[in-house]
Amino acid sequence: MKKLCCIILALTLVCSLLAGCTSGNAADVPQDSPAPSPVEPESSGTAVPKYVFLFIGDGMSYPQIQSTSDFLGALNDEDYWQAQPSLDDNQGAILDGPEYLNFMNFEAAGSAVTYDSNSFAPDSASTATSIATGYKTYSGSINVDETGTVEYETIAEKLKDQKGYEIGVITSVNLNHATPAAFYAHQASRNSYYEIGLELVESGFDYFAGGGLLQPTGAEGDQTDLYQLAQEAGYTVARTYAEADAVGADTEKAILIEENLADSDALPYEVDRTDDMWSLADYVSKGIEVLDNDTGFFMMCEGGKIDWACHANDAGSTIHDTQALADAVQVAIDFAAEHPDETLIVVTGDHETGGLTIGFAGTDYDTYLDLLENQKISYAKYDSDYVASYKENKTSFEDVLADIEELFGLKVEGEEGDKLVLTEYELEQLRAAYEKSVNGTAASEYEQEEYVLYGTYEPLSVTITHIINNKSGISFTSYSHTGLPVAVLAEGVNAEVFNGYYDNTEIYNKMAEMLGVE
Repeated sequence: MKKLCCIILALTLVCSLLAGCTSGNAADVPQDSPAPSPVEPESSGTAVPKYVFLFIGDGMSYPQIQSTSDFLGALNDEDYWQAQPSLDDNQGAILDGPEYLNFMNFEAAGSAVTYDSNSFAPDSASTATSIATGYKTYSGSINVDETGTVEYETIAEKLKDQKGYEIGVITSVNLNHATPAAFYAHQASRNSYYEIGLELVESGFDYFAGGGLLQPTGAEGDQTDLYQLAQEAGYTVARTYAEADAVGADTEKAILIEENLADSDALPYEVDRTDDMWSLADYVSKGIEVLDNDTGFFMMCEGGKIDWACHANDAGSTIHDTQALADAVQVAIDFAAEHPDETLIVVTGDHETGGLTIGFAGTDYDTYLDLLENQKISYAKYDSDYVASYKENKTSFEDVLADIEELFGLKVEGEEGDKLVLTEYELEQLRAAYEKSVNGTAASEYEQEEYVLYGTYEPLSVTITHIINNKSGISFTSYSHTGLPVAVLAEGVNAEVFNGYYDNTEIYNKMAEMLGVE
């Protein structure tokens, strides 16, 4: 018996020692110890996704996602107008709640912190760099270190060079804008559009689609046209829908440019898009057709005009473009249904824009989100199609109000209780903005107050969107970016690794480890 106890004691000590060697307490690891090298997926038994979709809603954080979800829920709730309870008597219909966007139902839900090397409110160049390479850098820099001299290789470049994946880059803004550029370019300044365009051509990536290239002949207009260089490099350049239709699986490399370019040569806002125009989802579908192959592909798709709409404090356009991104994600979901054990879909944002929130002082605890359905046009199209004409023709304020009622639903008169009727205060805001836009009359003697009112946007347009936003129970705090974390939602192969709360560089690290790139 005594001998048996000794044996048990010895075995217990051995097990304890082995456990101590393998459990690895953080306090036991020297702070200057190098991080362990990632295990190759092939050796660890981790599944390697053959098809990877990365969707980035530029400027899209939780407020953009939730406001879109709540807006759709309000539209589908027959009792929504009666569902605004009084805090005193708690009376009112029961609210049905939001309608979840497709990616809100993904199996994995994480959050990523977005700060960069010089700001807690970062820009798209630095945050996209973190997602694409796993490194922090300064705002305005693309895939280079803080000195601007060390280049970082992107996940897309590594997959192309090391694994033979085909690569696609899609965006609703310009193809040499910051976020798409972060997957193929390396520049100290995001404004080096021509140099970024040269890197696009030199990347050899298989599929590009979106808005037109900025400065295609250089900042001074004296450089060789980037589209010509692309064709010389073997790219099929399609600039009409007919030409885009002709692109297919047998096309070696393709660049598709939206036929109906809108503001700044980007795709039209979704609220302005007509049925005969291609959507972001259409470009994803065409991308799958071009990229699908036996080895695999990586596709990055950016909903870039979510950011632009939030900069301009246009909640209606923000919501429609967030829906457009969800429609594009649905194409990937449908593809994944046919390849369930080979596909990974990740949906995230690079940062939040505008300080969007659900709630406004003027509506207390109430929201009237379905009022945003009355907005029929984006701020940008209103600028180009209406405000420009007002300035030229010195259109009267009364005629402008008629257009505002037709396009945004805001009216001077209406039935009692009509939430779209303008108050005297709101009418004065509109009149001051009209005078500023049409006649150049200062709205305030204080420059700071004018910036708070209008930012750098057309005073009349941004005042209209502010009013309908606020009547709906939506408000913005900024015309710039904020430091909110962004959602990271994933479905498919290894989706579970995206659960948790982490730095945005981990999005790259998680993808790189599972894909086995160095």
